Amino acid sequence: MARGKTIKLFLMDGEPGGRIKCSLANWTGIAYKIPRTALDRCRNMEILRQSGVYFLFGTDNSDGPVVYIGQAGSRKNGKGLLFRVREPHNAIDYWTETVMFTTINNSFGPTEISYLEHRFCSLASEANRYSVKNGNDPNPGNITEETESELEEFIDYAKIVMGTLGHKIFDPYITPDTQSEPLLYMEYGQGKAAGKRTGDGFVVLRDSVINPAVTASCPESVHRARAKYAGRINAEHVLTADTLFASPSAAAGFVGGASLNGNARWKDENGVSLKTLERARQE
Repeated sequence: MARGKTIKLFLMDGEPGGRIKCSLANWTGIAYKIPRTALDRCRNMEILRQSGVYFLFGTDNSDGPVVYIGQAGSRKNGKGLLFRVREPHNAIDYWTETVMFTTINNSFGPTEISYLEHRFCSLASEANRYSVKNGNDPNPGNITEETESELEEFIDYAKIVMGTLGHKIFDPYITPDTQSEPLLYMEYGQGKAAGKRTGDGFVVLRDSVINPAVTASCPESVHRARAKYAGRINAEHVLTADTLFASPSAAAGFVGGASLNGNARWKDENGVSLKTLERARQE
């Protein structure tokens, strides 16, 4: 059983929408969540001249939430994380905030940050919540078993901190705590889709068949979802990745191409509707 954690959040500007410093008990790491518009206020922060790994978060019109993951080495001229975020990425317009990870004792060298960048990219790609904008897979470098163990522990804590800061970038849609939720199905014509309710909404699972047609009265929200996730539907009309929706009805509409009641259309393997399952759970 996972144990409780004590996390300290410091609102550096006195408001939740400003800069946030995040630390975790018994962890040498430290994280800063900084809006792009607040980077100029960080020029005198010595700790952001250290080496570390950074994430640039934003939204792409076609791909939804996106992230770029990079590393920054500490240099003799004092230019580290902050310089790396500000200068090379200043011309990129999709990102709106950054999360930077470093340590309180500036213990990261080139080998460590290369390994962390590689692992963070791999974990984010596997979770598939965000579109990872890195062009190439970062090189993990060569590290000892001892260093790998230490860095994996750092990563475990970083996952907790990142989720606390509002980005579930490392969490797959289907997690152990959703295993108790029944697998649900929706059938229409010759097609069949599978999905599951989660703490974030409703996930339509990969390999689900998506109705290629839409009704004349199909809601605009369904049209937008179809356009947004067009790259996830192959030529055989099969969904190629788990896809999250806000509600069972939004998921049903996406699958069926119409205005549909998800609580009635999604059913378990015995044909019991989600509405009936929810009612039984509450009794």
